[in-house]
Formats: sequence, C-alpha cells, structure tokens
Amino acid sequence: MIQYITMYQIKRRIYLDFDKTQKSAICNYLRAIVKQNSGKSSTEILEKFIEDERYYLEIKASRFPFLEDVIDKDEFLNDTKDYIKECIKYYEYKEKQKPFIEKQKEFEKKKRKFLQEVKMSKESPTKKQLYYYDKLCKRYSVEKKDTEALSKLDLRNEIERILNEHSDDYKLID
Repeated sequence: MIQYITMYQIKRRIYLDFDKTQKSAICNYLRAIVKQNSGKSSTEILEKFIEDERYYLEIKASRFPFLEDVIDKDEFLNDTKDYIKECIKYYEYKEKQKPFIEKQKEFEKKKRKFLQEVKMSKESPTKKQLYYYDKLCKRYSVEKKDTEALSKLDLRNEIERILNEHSDDYKLID
C-alpha cells in the first residue's frame, strides 16, 4: 500500500506543465520502459528514453511531440528520473510480494472450490447428471444407487468413482 501512495504523490508533483492526457501518456510509457528494462539503473533507463525520444522527434515520428520544447530542460529530466525511480521501486516491491500474492490466489482458488462443493451438496442432481450416471452404470454393469437421496456433489463423486475404476478401459496398451 505504501508504494501506491508514493507513486500517487510523485505523479501529483511531476510534469505540472502537461495536461492530463500528456501526463498520463508519458507516465504509462515510462512504466512500460521500466518494466522492459528491469535490472537497469534509473540513469540508464532515462538515457535510453531521452535518446529514443530525440531520435523520434528528429524524424517527426514521436508519440510525444509536446516534448520537443522541454526534453532538454532540467525540470523535465529531474521529474522523469524521479518517476523512473518510483517505478523501479514499485516493480521491486511487486516482485517481493509475488510469493504472497501466489499463496493468496491459491487460497482463494481452494476457497471457491470448497464453496462450490458446499453449494453442490445442497442441490439436487441435474437431469444430465442422472442420464450420464444411468448410461455409465449400464455400460460398466455397475449396480445403481438410489439417486433420490444423492446431492449433485454426491452424484458427481459417484460418477468420478466409476470412471476411475474403469479408467483401464481407456488406457492404450504399450
């Protein structure tokens, strides 16, 4: 959360002469450059950005034609360097948080699966499930259970059990 606050604060104090669209465009572009060049210093990234922009301005193909008057000014260079540093911090922080985020995603996935199973345990089986179960029982000569008392989850588990028991029928012989 701290990283978002500093990123927000830095965005508020840089590029004050640009309008919202210009500021947003340059910030998004700089973030993309920092992400592509993760491992380089802020000075190296700044030099690459300035070099590229000067080239594109010379050939009149710049995404940011409004930079032509300010690209060599100290204020612009300082703002850009500050923003690049913040972006580097942001991506380093994000990288450090990756294991925690992955664990949280895994937990949420298990939670959704559990909640889905709880919901299924309270629902009655669908017609498709019942039909499929009947066909499997006939195909493999399995004794059918009374499906009136079974939930959607129970029937799904029963179908999986039958398929697992007879999975040898599907395996290819080596």
